[in-house]
Amino acid sequence: MSVLVGRQAPNFKAEAVVNGDFNEVSLSDYKGKKYVVLFFYPLDFTFVCPTELHAFQEKIDEFAKRDVEVLGCSIDSKFSHFAWLNTPKNKGGIQGVQYPLLSDIHRTIARDYDVLSDGGVAYRGLFLIDKSGVVRHQLVNDLPLGRNVDEALRLVDALQHNEAHGEVCPANWNKGKEAMKATKDGVSGYLSKH
Repeated sequence: MSVLVGRQAPNFKAEAVVNGDFNEVSLSDYKGKKYVVLFFYPLDFTFVCPTELHAFQEKIDEFAKRDVEVLGCSIDSKFSHFAWLNTPKNKGGIQGVQYPLLSDIHRTIARDYDVLSDGGVAYRGLFLIDKSGVVRHQLVNDLPLGRNVDEALRLVDALQHNEAHGEVCPANWNKGKEAMKATKDGVSGYLSKH
């Protein structure tokens, strides 16, 4: 398993479904402009996956407020994505999801991010990529374990707080809470209050 944190995110160019249309999406499109949350899921028309895709959609405005582009990716074709996007929620579909869904039909993106399982589908990988294209966080769950989208937002907040103020964010930190200087006095002062 590769650790990509601290390294340039592997670039990709892929066919995607974006707002009902087929478009080509490249990670380099966002470099210098936006943060990116890239998440992998195993397959369209499955079980845990639609819950995650809807959970990201429910928070899409929160990501947008933070200047974050959300990109979903699986090994399915763009046509499969399109069909699933046109399937109502009450039938297990993801109708209403508006962020881009990338088709990794050749499995190159999943391989580059080292989330391809032995079964040929992607694990539930999530990568937070900063505006300079560096991976700042990665999380990889096994297939049956859904992710917490609020935690993804919290990590975006922590990264942006660090970038804006130079402070580090302690365990269980949330936006608006006290952070600390990365010094001996910073940690002792923080721990004495908490």
